[in-house]
Amino acid sequence: MTSLRLHDDEFLADAALVRSLLTAQLPQWAELPVTRIGLSGTMNQLFRLGDDLLVRLPRRDNAIEQLYFERDWLPRLAQHLPVRVPEQLALGQPDDGYPYQWAVYRYVDGDHPSVDDADGDALAEDLAAFVVTLRGVDPTGARGGYRTGPLADRDDYVREWAGKSDGLVDATAVLRIWDEALAVPAWQGDPVWAHSDLLPGNLLIRDGRLAAVIDFGAAGAGDPSYDLTVAWNSLPTRSRRRFRDAAGLDDAAWARARGWAMTWVGGVAYYRESNPTMSSLGQRAIAEIIAEG
Repeated sequence: MTSLRLHDDEFLADAALVRSLLTAQLPQWAELPVTRIGLSGTMNQLFRLGDDLLVRLPRRDNAIEQLYFERDWLPRLAQHLPVRVPEQLALGQPDDGYPYQWAVYRYVDGDHPSVDDADGDALAEDLAAFVVTLRGVDPTGARGGYRTGPLADRDDYVREWAGKSDGLVDATAVLRIWDEALAVPAWQGDPVWAHSDLLPGNLLIRDGRLAAVIDFGAAGAGDPSYDLTVAWNSLPTRSRRRFRDAAGLDDAAWARARGWAMTWVGGVAYYRESNPTMSSLGQRAIAEIIAEG
Protein backbone atom coordinates (compact mmCIF):
# COMPACT_ATOMS: atom_id res chain seq x y z
CA MET A 1 0.00 0.00 0.00
CA THR A 2 1.44 3.36 -1.03
CA SER A 3 1.55 5.90 1.79
CA LEU A 4 0.59 9.55 1.39
CA ARG A 5 3.70 10.38 3.41
CA LEU A 6 6.95 10.20 1.42
CA HIS A 7 9.39 11.86 3.84
CA ASP A 8 9.70 11.59 7.60
CA ASP A 9 9.96 15.37 8.01
CA GLU A 10 7.20 16.49 5.65
CA PHE A 11 3.98 18.34 6.47
CA LEU A 12 1.07 16.17 5.35
CA ALA A 13 -1.91 18.20 4.16
CA ASP A 14 -5.54 17.21 3.54
CA ALA A 15 -8.61 18.67 1.88
CA ALA A 16 -9.83 20.28 5.11
CA LEU A 17 -6.56 22.17 5.44
CA VAL A 18 -6.79 23.36 1.83
CA ARG A 19 -10.28 24.66 2.42
CA SER A 20 -9.15 26.43 5.58
CA LEU A 21 -6.32 28.15 3.75
CA LEU A 22 -8.64 29.22 0.95
CA THR A 23 -11.27 30.52 3.35
CA ALA A 24 -8.71 32.67 5.16
CA GLN A 25 -6.73 33.94 2.19
CA LEU A 26 -8.57 33.34 -1.11
CA PRO A 27 -12.26 33.21 -0.20
CA GLN A 28 -13.39 33.57 -3.82
CA TRP A 29 -12.45 29.89 -4.29
CA ALA A 30 -13.27 28.55 -0.82
CA GLU A 31 -16.58 26.93 -1.76
CA LEU A 32 -15.24 24.90 -4.69
CA PRO A 33 -14.87 21.12 -4.30
CA VAL A 34 -11.40 20.02 -3.11
CA THR A 35 -10.03 16.60 -4.12
CA ARG A 36 -6.56 15.17 -3.54
CA ILE A 37 -4.79 14.12 -6.74
CA GLY A 38 -3.35 10.72 -5.91
CA LEU A 39 0.04 10.61 -4.26
CA SER A 40 1.11 13.76 -6.15
CA GLY A 41 4.80 14.59 -6.48
CA THR A 42 7.77 13.93 -4.27
CA MET A 43 8.07 17.63 -3.42
CA ASN A 44 4.45 18.79 -3.46
CA GLN A 45 0.92 17.69 -2.64
CA LEU A 46 -1.71 18.52 -5.25
CA PHE A 47 -5.44 19.08 -4.88
CA ARG A 48 -7.99 19.61 -7.63
CA LEU A 49 -10.04 22.72 -6.91
CA GLY A 50 -13.31 22.70 -8.78
CA ASP A 51 -13.00 21.94 -12.48
CA ASP A 52 -10.39 24.46 -13.51
CA LEU A 53 -7.96 25.02 -10.63
CA LEU A 54 -5.19 23.21 -8.78
CA VAL A 55 -3.74 23.82 -5.30
CA ARG A 56 -0.09 22.96 -4.75
CA LEU A 57 1.32 22.64 -1.23
CA PRO A 58 5.02 21.90 -0.59
CA ARG A 59 5.73 18.83 1.49
CA ARG A 60 8.86 20.44 2.97
CA ASP A 61 10.42 23.88 3.06
CA ASN A 62 12.89 23.00 0.28
CA ALA A 63 10.04 23.28 -2.25
CA ILE A 64 8.97 26.81 -1.34
CA GLU A 65 11.44 28.55 -3.65
CA GLN A 66 9.94 26.65 -6.59
CA LEU A 67 6.69 28.55 -6.19
CA TYR A 68 8.43 31.91 -6.51
CA PHE A 69 10.51 30.68 -9.43
CA GLU A 70 7.43 29.55 -11.34
CA ARG A 71 5.62 32.79 -10.54
CA ASP A 72 8.47 34.91 -11.87
CA TRP A 73 9.79 32.83 -14.78
CA LEU A 74 7.02 30.74 -16.29
CA PRO A 75 5.16 33.69 -17.84
CA ARG A 76 8.41 34.56 -19.64
CA LEU A 77 9.13 31.01 -20.75
CA ALA A 78 5.54 30.22 -21.75
CA GLN A 79 5.52 32.66 -24.65
CA HIS A 80 8.34 30.73 -26.33
CA LEU A 81 7.43 27.10 -25.63
CA PRO A 82 5.36 24.84 -27.91
CA VAL A 83 3.18 23.36 -25.13
CA ARG A 84 1.37 24.61 -22.06
CA VAL A 85 3.23 25.14 -18.80
CA PRO A 86 1.85 25.85 -15.30
CA GLU A 87 0.06 29.16 -14.83
CA GLN A 88 0.19 30.36 -11.26
CA LEU A 89 -2.86 32.41 -10.31
CA ALA A 90 -2.23 33.15 -6.64
CA LEU A 91 0.49 32.66 -4.04
CA GLY A 92 -0.73 31.89 -0.54
CA GLN A 93 1.15 32.46 2.70
CA PRO A 94 1.78 30.37 5.85
CA ASP A 95 -0.72 30.49 8.67
CA ASP A 96 -1.29 28.73 12.00
CA GLY A 97 -2.34 25.51 10.26
CA TYR A 98 0.28 25.27 7.54
CA PRO A 99 3.90 26.48 7.77
CA TYR A 100 4.81 27.14 4.11
CA GLN A 101 3.85 29.24 1.14
CA TRP A 102 1.44 27.51 -1.27
CA ALA A 103 -0.13 28.34 -4.61
CA VAL A 104 -3.18 28.05 -6.84
CA TYR A 105 -2.65 27.19 -10.51
CA ARG A 106 -4.84 26.74 -13.52
CA TYR A 107 -5.59 23.02 -13.92
CA VAL A 108 -4.24 21.33 -17.06
CA ASP A 109 -5.88 18.07 -18.07
CA GLY A 110 -4.02 15.15 -19.64
CA ASP A 111 -2.53 11.70 -19.14
CA HIS A 112 1.01 10.72 -18.25
CA PRO A 113 3.07 8.85 -20.87
CA SER A 114 4.39 5.32 -20.42
CA VAL A 115 7.24 3.39 -22.03
CA ASP A 116 4.57 0.73 -22.70
CA ASP A 117 2.74 3.01 -25.14
CA ALA A 118 2.61 1.23 -28.47
CA ASP A 119 3.53 4.22 -30.60
CA GLY A 120 5.68 6.94 -29.11
CA ASP A 121 7.02 8.50 -32.31
CA ALA A 122 4.81 11.58 -32.17
CA LEU A 123 5.58 12.07 -28.49
CA ALA A 124 9.30 11.65 -29.21
CA GLU A 125 9.15 14.45 -31.74
CA ASP A 126 7.14 16.66 -29.39
CA LEU A 127 9.56 16.09 -26.51
CA ALA A 128 12.51 16.87 -28.75
CA ALA A 129 10.81 20.06 -29.92
CA PHE A 130 10.25 21.08 -26.32
CA VAL A 131 13.84 20.54 -25.13
CA VAL A 132 15.32 22.16 -28.24
CA THR A 133 13.02 25.19 -27.94
CA LEU A 134 13.71 25.53 -24.23
CA ARG A 135 17.47 25.43 -24.87
CA GLY A 136 17.03 28.30 -27.29
CA VAL A 137 15.31 30.68 -24.86
CA ASP A 138 17.52 33.54 -23.67
CA PRO A 139 18.90 32.47 -20.24
CA THR A 140 19.95 35.94 -19.12
CA GLY A 141 19.29 36.22 -15.40
CA ALA A 142 18.38 32.55 -14.99
CA ARG A 143 19.53 30.59 -11.98
CA GLY A 144 21.53 27.39 -12.31
CA GLY A 145 19.32 24.33 -12.66
CA TYR A 146 19.11 21.62 -10.03
CA ARG A 147 20.68 19.10 -12.43
CA THR A 148 22.65 21.29 -14.82
CA GLY A 149 26.01 21.30 -13.03
CA PRO A 150 28.92 18.85 -13.16
CA LEU A 151 28.13 15.18 -12.73
CA ALA A 152 31.06 14.89 -10.36
CA ASP A 153 29.06 16.83 -7.76
CA ARG A 154 26.83 13.73 -7.40
CA ASP A 155 29.63 11.18 -7.18
CA ASP A 156 29.35 10.42 -3.46
CA TYR A 157 25.57 10.26 -3.74
CA VAL A 158 25.55 7.76 -6.61
CA ARG A 159 28.12 5.49 -4.99
CA GLU A 160 26.28 5.50 -1.67
CA TRP A 161 22.87 4.78 -3.16
CA ALA A 162 24.16 2.24 -5.67
CA GLY A 163 25.28 0.22 -2.67
CA LYS A 164 21.93 0.65 -0.95
CA SER A 165 20.10 -0.35 -4.14
CA ASP A 166 22.15 -3.45 -4.92
CA GLY A 167 19.71 -6.29 -5.52
CA LEU A 168 17.10 -3.85 -6.84
CA VAL A 169 19.41 -2.81 -9.68
CA ASP A 170 22.72 -4.10 -11.02
CA ALA A 171 24.91 -1.86 -8.88
CA THR A 172 28.11 -2.90 -10.66
CA ALA A 173 26.67 -1.90 -14.03
CA VAL A 174 25.30 1.33 -12.58
CA LEU A 175 28.77 2.35 -11.41
CA ARG A 176 30.33 1.32 -14.73
CA ILE A 177 27.97 3.61 -16.64
CA TRP A 178 28.47 6.31 -14.03
CA ASP A 179 32.26 6.15 -14.39
CA GLU A 180 31.95 6.28 -18.19
CA ALA A 181 29.84 9.42 -17.86
CA LEU A 182 32.35 11.05 -15.50
CA ALA A 183 35.11 10.42 -18.05
CA VAL A 184 33.50 12.31 -20.96
CA PRO A 185 34.04 16.04 -21.51
CA ALA A 186 31.89 18.41 -19.48
CA TRP A 187 29.47 20.80 -21.17
CA GLN A 188 31.55 23.22 -23.23
CA GLY A 189 28.89 25.70 -24.26
CA ASP A 190 27.30 28.68 -22.56
CA PRO A 191 24.61 27.88 -19.99
CA VAL A 192 21.25 27.08 -21.59
CA TRP A 193 17.80 26.41 -20.18
CA ALA A 194 16.87 22.90 -19.08
CA HIS A 195 13.75 21.61 -17.33
CA SER A 196 15.82 19.06 -15.36
CA ASP A 197 12.87 16.93 -14.22
CA LEU A 198 11.26 15.42 -17.31
CA LEU A 199 9.67 12.43 -15.62
CA PRO A 200 6.35 10.93 -16.79
CA GLY A 201 4.55 12.59 -13.88
CA ASN A 202 5.60 16.01 -15.18
CA LEU A 203 4.41 15.36 -18.74
CA LEU A 204 0.79 15.55 -19.90
CA ILE A 205 -0.31 14.03 -23.19
CA ARG A 206 -3.56 14.05 -25.14
CA ASP A 207 -4.15 11.79 -28.14
CA GLY A 208 -0.52 10.70 -28.04
CA ARG A 209 0.85 14.24 -28.31
CA LEU A 210 2.60 16.31 -25.68
CA ALA A 211 0.09 18.81 -24.32
CA ALA A 212 1.90 20.28 -21.32
CA VAL A 213 5.06 20.13 -19.24
CA ILE A 214 4.58 20.87 -15.55
CA ASP A 215 6.65 21.32 -12.37
CA PHE A 216 9.58 23.55 -13.29
CA GLY A 217 10.96 23.45 -9.76
CA ALA A 218 14.32 22.04 -10.92
CA ALA A 219 14.63 24.20 -14.05
CA GLY A 220 17.50 26.55 -14.71
CA ALA A 221 20.49 27.20 -16.94
CA GLY A 222 23.63 25.13 -17.43
CA ASP A 223 24.33 21.76 -19.05
CA PRO A 224 21.08 20.56 -20.71
CA SER A 225 22.01 16.86 -20.88
CA TYR A 226 19.71 15.74 -18.06
CA ASP A 227 16.69 16.53 -20.23
CA LEU A 228 17.78 13.74 -22.59
CA THR A 229 16.96 11.17 -19.88
CA VAL A 230 13.30 11.46 -20.85
CA ALA A 231 14.14 9.05 -23.67
CA TRP A 232 14.38 6.19 -21.17
CA ASN A 233 11.66 7.02 -18.67
CA SER A 234 8.85 8.11 -21.00
CA LEU A 235 9.38 6.63 -24.47
CA PRO A 236 9.14 3.09 -25.85
CA THR A 237 12.40 1.62 -27.14
CA ARG A 238 11.45 2.00 -30.80
CA SER A 239 10.95 5.77 -30.44
CA ARG A 240 14.17 6.66 -28.63
CA ARG A 241 16.29 6.98 -31.76
CA ARG A 242 13.75 9.38 -33.21
CA PHE A 243 13.98 11.50 -30.07
CA ARG A 244 17.79 11.39 -30.09
CA ASP A 245 18.01 12.47 -33.72
CA ALA A 246 15.60 15.36 -33.18
CA ALA A 247 16.88 16.47 -29.77
CA GLY A 248 20.44 16.88 -30.98
CA LEU A 249 23.50 17.36 -28.77
CA ASP A 250 26.70 15.37 -29.11
CA ASP A 251 27.74 11.91 -27.94
CA ALA A 252 29.27 13.35 -24.77
CA ALA A 253 25.93 14.87 -23.80
CA TRP A 254 24.23 11.52 -24.28
CA ALA A 255 26.89 9.82 -22.17
CA ARG A 256 26.30 12.41 -19.44
CA ALA A 257 22.56 11.77 -19.76
CA ARG A 258 23.17 8.08 -19.13
CA GLY A 259 25.14 9.13 -16.07
CA TRP A 260 22.35 11.39 -14.85
CA ALA A 261 19.95 8.48 -15.22
CA MET A 262 22.13 6.51 -12.83
CA THR A 263 21.37 9.08 -10.12
CA TRP A 264 17.91 7.51 -10.04
CA VAL A 265 19.37 4.75 -7.86
CA GLY A 266 18.64 7.06 -4.94
CA GLY A 267 14.92 7.01 -5.66
CA VAL A 268 14.94 3.27 -6.25
CA ALA A 269 15.90 2.59 -2.66
CA TYR A 270 14.46 5.68 -0.94
CA TYR A 271 10.94 5.27 -2.38
CA ARG A 272 10.82 1.47 -2.37
CA GLU A 273 8.22 1.38 0.42
CA SER A 274 6.61 4.83 0.37
CA ASN A 275 6.26 5.21 -3.42
CA PRO A 276 6.83 1.91 -5.23
CA THR A 277 5.71 3.43 -8.54
CA MET A 278 8.59 5.92 -8.42
CA SER A 279 11.01 3.20 -7.35
CA SER A 280 9.90 0.90 -10.18
CA LEU A 281 10.21 3.71 -12.72
CA GLY A 282 13.86 4.18 -11.78
CA GLN A 283 14.56 0.45 -11.74
CA ARG A 284 13.10 -0.07 -15.18
CA ALA A 285 14.82 2.89 -16.81
CA ILE A 286 18.19 1.95 -15.31
CA ALA A 287 17.75 -1.65 -16.46
CA GLU A 288 17.01 -0.52 -20.01
CA ILE A 289 20.09 1.67 -20.14
CA ILE A 290 22.23 -1.18 -18.83
CA ALA A 291 20.75 -3.48 -21.49
CA GLU A 292 21.83 -1.04 -24.20
CA GLY A 293 25.45 -1.72 -23.22
